[in-house]
Parts: sequence; structure tokens; C-alpha cells
Amino acid sequence: MKDLLKQYASYNVWANQRISEIILSLPEEKQQAEVVSSFPSLYKTALHIWDAESGWWQRIKMQERVIFPRDSFSGSMQDLFTGLINQSKQWEDWVQNASELSLRHVFHFHNSKKELFKQPVYQVLLHVFNHSTYHRGQLVTILRQLGIDKLPPLDFIIWVRQQK
Repeated sequence: MKDLLKQYASYNVWANQRISEIILSLPEEKQQAEVVSSFPSLYKTALHIWDAESGWWQRIKMQERVIFPRDSFSGSMQDLFTGLINQSKQWEDWVQNASELSLRHVFHFHNSKKELFKQPVYQVLLHVFNHSTYHRGQLVTILRQLGIDKLPPLDFIIWVRQQK
């Protein structure tokens, strides 16, 4: 299981870096442009990805109160992606150094509605990486709505093939 999680963690960093390069190459008006989507802009969608990765990080680190980047962040798109990629790298480093026992450890946490849950860490990791993939797909859709049609593939299999 650890080998798979290490791959997903590394893929997550790679994919976040790749999508950030595309978005950061755009003029600011496109980065902030409002569109019809789950989150109304590239900026707000990327911030949501960072919120989720950060929130789950704080939960597995047993922080008493989760503080999301959205609560105080007002930086540029560059600053946003720096924060997100740094968070993704923290996940990658943590998984790299985690024991099988720590990956299977069941921990307790409260969600934003104050509901109590118990989950093994590995399930949270799979959720974090899958959640980021889902919203990167939304970023691609928003980019297409903004007229950007030359996009590199972000698929896991593309990352795997580059590792050989």
C-alpha cells in the first residue's frame, strides 16, 4: 500500500506543478475571470484545492482547530500555487517517511459541521489525492471556457510513464 500512496503523493505534486505553470502563464484577468463552475474562477478553485490539502494535513497532525488558507489568504495566484505546492510536497515527504502502521492508524477528527469521524490515515490520503485530481479537472474545464485549448495531459499514467 505504501508504494501506491508514494506514487499518488508524487503524482499530486507533479500535476499541481503542471497545472500551475499553465495558469501562471495567463494574464491576471484570465486567472481571476468568473465562469460557471463549482468555484467561479481558476483562483477560487485552486484555493479550494489548497484548503482541502491543508485542512486534511492539520487533521492528521491532530491540530485542535483547523485553519483554512481561505480564512486569511489574499495573495496572488503565484502565492496561492506556492502554498498549494508546498503543502503537496509536505504530503509527499510525509508519505515517503510514514510506516505501514502509521498509514493504517485510525484517527478521530471533527469535520466543519462538528461531526465526529474515525478513518484510517491511508483512506484520507487517497481522498486528498483524488479530491485534488477532481478539482484539477475543473481547472482544465475552466481553462477551456477561457479559450485555452493547448493543455498538457495531467493523467496519472502520463506521470507513471515519465518515471521510467
